[in-house]
Amino acid sequence: MLPPFILLDRINDSHPQEQERQERGVTHSSLSDFFELMSTRRLHAVFQPILDMHSGDYFAFEGLIRGPVDSLLHSPQVLFQLARESGLICEFEHLCREIVLTDYARLKLPGKLFINASIPCLNDAGFRDSGDLPLLEKLGLTPGQVVIEITENHLVNDFSFLHDILAEYRSRGFDLAMDDLGEGFSNLRMWSEVRPEFVKIDRHFITGIADDPLKFQLVRAMHQIAETCGSQLIAEGVETEAEFATVRDLGIRFTQGYLIAKPSAQPGMAPTSSIEDLLTSARLIVFPRQGADNPVSAPIRQLLRALEPVSPSTGNDDVYARFEREPKLLSLPVVEHGRPLGIIHRFDIIDRFARPFHRELFSKKSCHTLMQPAQLIVEHTDSVQDVARLVSNSEQHALADCFIITRDGHYLGIGSNRELMSLITDMQIRSARYANPLTQLPGNVPINEHIERLVAGNTPFVACYADIDHFKPYNDVYGFRRGDDVILMLARVLSEVIDPRADFLGHVGGDDFMLLFQSPDWEARCQKALHLFDSRIRHLMEPQHREAGGFATENRRGERVFYLIPTLSLGCLPVSFGSCHSHHEVAAGVSAAKSQAKKLQGSSLFVERRRLAA
Repeated sequence: MLPPFILLDRINDSHPQEQERQERGVTHSSLSDFFELMSTRRLHAVFQPILDMHSGDYFAFEGLIRGPVDSLLHSPQVLFQLARESGLICEFEHLCREIVLTDYARLKLPGKLFINASIPCLNDAGFRDSGDLPLLEKLGLTPGQVVIEITENHLVNDFSFLHDILAEYRSRGFDLAMDDLGEGFSNLRMWSEVRPEFVKIDRHFITGIADDPLKFQLVRAMHQIAETCGSQLIAEGVETEAEFATVRDLGIRFTQGYLIAKPSAQPGMAPTSSIEDLLTSARLIVFPRQGADNPVSAPIRQLLRALEPVSPSTGNDDVYARFEREPKLLSLPVVEHGRPLGIIHRFDIIDRFARPFHRELFSKKSCHTLMQPAQLIVEHTDSVQDVARLVSNSEQHALADCFIITRDGHYLGIGSNRELMSLITDMQIRSARYANPLTQLPGNVPINEHIERLVAGNTPFVACYADIDHFKPYNDVYGFRRGDDVILMLARVLSEVIDPRADFLGHVGGDDFMLLFQSPDWEARCQKALHLFDSRIRHLMEPQHREAGGFATENRRGERVFYLIPTLSLGCLPVSFGSCHSHHEVAAGVSAAKSQAKKLQGSSLFVERRRLAA
């Protein structure tokens, strides 16, 4: 407890920044209340459990501080703000730790205790010498039970000094944790320098992770870094079952949040039955998917090649000499005061100089006389696809050479049209492997990856192959554009019948789709898909074909054949533990089931139950 005369002195001292404090909500009255609260120790601890997803038990509890209930000082944010404003932050932190440790020992909570501490207070002479060791000994606790959670991301310039401070606490037996990973770039440096035993992921990255591909990829990257450096991640702020399942399936071992338990003065000693059910659930969540990797989002600066330009006053002889020195150089930009004016093409100047008397006429003149006005000037942030569209609409000579890339209108370099077309082709090929260009559904690679996740996790699921009957004859009669409409309609139908958190939908190609069901009512969902397809396909037929029940066209042998209105075939393969060992086996089995479905009349479902029985 602080001596009363110190508190009295703090109250009566006129603060030079009183007006600024009042603007932030810190008043003389609230400071007086804060000093009185510290003097009388009217604070209490609450504890929030940290769940170990591997064991299913509480691994630790984070000790937090609260002021009097139904009071402005109940909020820890207000308490710590007042402590900073009063200059008593280290004294306040020490008091908080004393209360938290005492209540932790009194409650006999299982597992470790996480206690919050800021770097300046860890270095405070009064605390650094002995710290909480005497209190721990008095309470019958050991440093090995305590994890010091560094909560304040101070700007650290001397990391060797920080190493010395933290080494002292480690030598006494304390573990270290770092809070709010991802809140700023500096705490990545802190992670690499401190190498804490535990790292907490900022709740911003956990909230909505089940539906946000970017957050998902960032947390996945954090997990990979943690495995590399030997830290254990703790996902903070888990509040929904979807967030819980995503963190669990990513392989992050520890988690904390309101879904598991809220902070409480009398916390439970073990997880609730609902959390146990989530832990033992065999269902894997479908990870959020990034959009297709296509040229639309790729900036043109990736094709930037730095090239020293010439000024408009440069002589034609000098330009010609440079082309001779650099045989692979096809074009030279002409730039004045950073602004591109045009381009001189190799073959233009060679052709001009080859004509009788033209070299004598033009060699001493400035290159401006032979320059072609720049037709293609693009910003470095423009997309590859937009630039490709400009190139395709340009004059023929522009297609053979290059375009100029700028930043805010100032010359940066050039880009090659040949490299541009090659890049677009490569990106489209790569995109087609990961997402179908027509439906934007996951392609073959993500389908196989999800099957492997299910098989590796010993998760029971049902693979379902969807294929349209009489689709090729429909394409022949109605054309490819109408055929695409049918494929898009089927994609919408299948999207409507699945549970997106449990069931995976992919587009193999053409009119072939793959569904990977974890929903227990998968058969009812399949029947709904058949019904919806039969209902909607009629709207994509001409009236005379609807009335006739089909259409006539030539088959591959040139014979005129009548085909029924397209129908949908679904072949399903239930996969149980050990029945399949790879995506290759699943693909072979479900393809055979689809072939059996196509033998049945009309829209049909065939389930290969022999494997299930075996």
